[in-house]
Amino acid sequence: MPNYTVQQGDCINSIAVQFGFAPDTIWNHGQNAALKATRKDLNVLFPGDVVFIPDKTIKQPDAAHDQTHSFTLKGVPAKLRLRMMRNDKPQSNERYVLEIDGKTVEGSTDGDGWIVQPIQPDAKQGKLTFPDSGETHDLMLGQLDPIDQVSGVQSRLRSLGFYGGEVSGTMDDATQAAIAAFQTSKNLNVTGTMDSATQSALKAAYGS
Repeated sequence: MPNYTVQQGDCINSIAVQFGFAPDTIWNHGQNAALKATRKDLNVLFPGDVVFIPDKTIKQPDAAHDQTHSFTLKGVPAKLRLRMMRNDKPQSNERYVLEIDGKTVEGSTDGDGWIVQPIQPDAKQGKLTFPDSGETHDLMLGQLDPIDQVSGVQSRLRSLGFYGGEVSGTMDDATQAAIAAFQTSKNLNVTGTMDSATQSALKAAYGS
């Protein structure tokens, strides 16, 4: 089977569904080892990345013919994990309404502000609403670029409230100022550049 070139919005979960595999089958394949080592997170790919798609094999389960059996497709559903922060503090135990591709679920954040909900692996967009405060967020699933890309840095900084510009992928003055503001907030060396300490702190603050 040919290689697959990643498009914006793709992740291993959605690619696996497209080609009829469990996500781990693709992510852990030896020919994707370099991609796995580079990206580290199967949900954060970059347009132009190349994913090897193995040939399918037929598996014959050992089961009696005169009985009814249930089988579970691995990787379905996927899980959406969001950590909600306000003024650098977790939004703990807040009611929310989450709409993903037309399906709505209700729940509450946990004590650390996390939302964990099962979703379809190829889900593309959603809306998160906090009824008590009226706060809303549009969700573009699979759109987050890797943190070693400028666009990935801008997206994370914008979500955390440090950057108000467009996700352009260009390291401009506004992006450098946002990095410096983030570094100041974390008591890091203020350089306006993405050194390893800043990258680690940004990833931890954003959650991925």
